[in-house]
Amino acid sequence: MPLNLPDKLPAIRALEKENIFVMNTTRASGQDIRPLRIAVLNLMPLKITTETDLIRLLSNSPLQIELCLMKVKSHTSKNTPIEHMQQFYRDFELMKDEKYDGMIITGAPVENMAFEEVNYWEEITEIFDWAHSHVTSTLYICWAAQAGLYYHYGIPKYPLDRKMFGVFAHRVLKPLCPIFRGFDDVFYVPHSRHTEVRRDDILRAPGLELLSESEEAGVYLVMGRGGRDIFVTGHSEYSPDTLDNEYKRDLAKGLPIDKPKNYYRNDDPQLPPLVRWRAHANLLFTNWLNYYVYQQTPYNIDEIG
Repeated sequence: MPLNLPDKLPAIRALEKENIFVMNTTRASGQDIRPLRIAVLNLMPLKITTETDLIRLLSNSPLQIELCLMKVKSHTSKNTPIEHMQQFYRDFELMKDEKYDGMIITGAPVENMAFEEVNYWEEITEIFDWAHSHVTSTLYICWAAQAGLYYHYGIPKYPLDRKMFGVFAHRVLKPLCPIFRGFDDVFYVPHSRHTEVRRDDILRAPGLELLSESEEAGVYLVMGRGGRDIFVTGHSEYSPDTLDNEYKRDLAKGLPIDKPKNYYRNDDPQLPPLVRWRAHANLLFTNWLNYYVYQQTPYNIDEIG
């Protein structure tokens, strides 16, 4: 697809090597098309890696997308060059008068903290409220899914005895839901988290639909407001080596960490991972863009909300 990205964004060069077609702003401005405007609030520490992972999946569609990278003003990234943040990211307060067809809010390494203890909690809840009136559909990932469920619906999170870490089988609970078009009966998703939300809380909450879960990893996909809120507890966007990098990073730091389950070939960390989630990840993002963004958003973007 013609994915319209800011000129010189590092992901462009990385994805061109994978034969993924992306378009910089200069070239896209010559096309007489109204692109879908997608805001990405990237809360992950390795922002360039996360940008690349998300763009790889957003590229698998015939729709033109204009990607707009957002950051919170109340937190300074320690793992991404300040020059990158200044060149490609905008503070929420500079974007809040604009409207967007879709939004993605990523996970964040703060899940062991109470939500209210996170130093940008006040700002992110303002963004959650803003999205309800300025965005057609918002995709919340991992910690953001837990935070959104807590803030909008009062769903608590619970600490796990051991980190949920690996690639797990999931099942579709409502196969006629458009988000699952093309899905197999069983599909795989990476998870990397220390906390969980529970199905009983989801089922009791008015306005929420539990759409997918895993026998081992628990709740996976929850929908609110008819698809204007989509909460995904796993990391479908992860690249093949992400869990491997996390595992070896924690080992090097002497942290307690189990091998990621169902991940390495023959369960051997010396062998490469067996990638079983790529097809599902592409379908998830393509279906979200098609059925919950493109087919729902007005042509006049000012009419959103």
